[in-house]
Amino acid sequence: MVTLRHAQERIDADAWRIAAAVPDPEVPVLTIEDLGVLRAVDVDGSRVRVDITPTYSGCPAMDAIRDDVILALTAAGYDEVEVRLVLSPAWTTDWMTDAGRTKLEEYGIAPPSGRAALGSGPIRLTLSVRCPRCGSLDTHEVSHFGSTSCKALFECRACLEPFDHFKVH
Repeated sequence: MVTLRHAQERIDADAWRIAAAVPDPEVPVLTIEDLGVLRAVDVDGSRVRVDITPTYSGCPAMDAIRDDVILALTAAGYDEVEVRLVLSPAWTTDWMTDAGRTKLEEYGIAPPSGRAALGSGPIRLTLSVRCPRCGSLDTHEVSHFGSTSCKALFECRACLEPFDHFKVH
């Protein structure tokens, strides 16, 4: 027997699944769920409210993500879709899924390593970043900013290939 509560949970899960499948426009191998940008999906009848958190304040991809979430949910039959930008708590790479980190590496981007700083304790240092192509730790940062502000440009001294590293944030 399906209760009203179970039916609502299924509807909420369906809306989450649809929003979660939206790809990140800057790293299309990732979904917004993989990235940890998708924070909440609330359904009330044919109305949906989605909360997203930018990876960086002023991230230019957020407008595209908002539009893509609205398109995906309206195409699925939801009449009214509101996408809210939630800035607090601030996004952290700790919110990325393990699947997202694996996808990044397979795509040729070194995933963030370690945990984001909690604001106290010792300062973490990145001693090396593993090359996503050959696995070497003999790499160096070429530029603190790569193809987007959330990535740094690195070069591998072993295979001589450049690669992006998704910064811990």
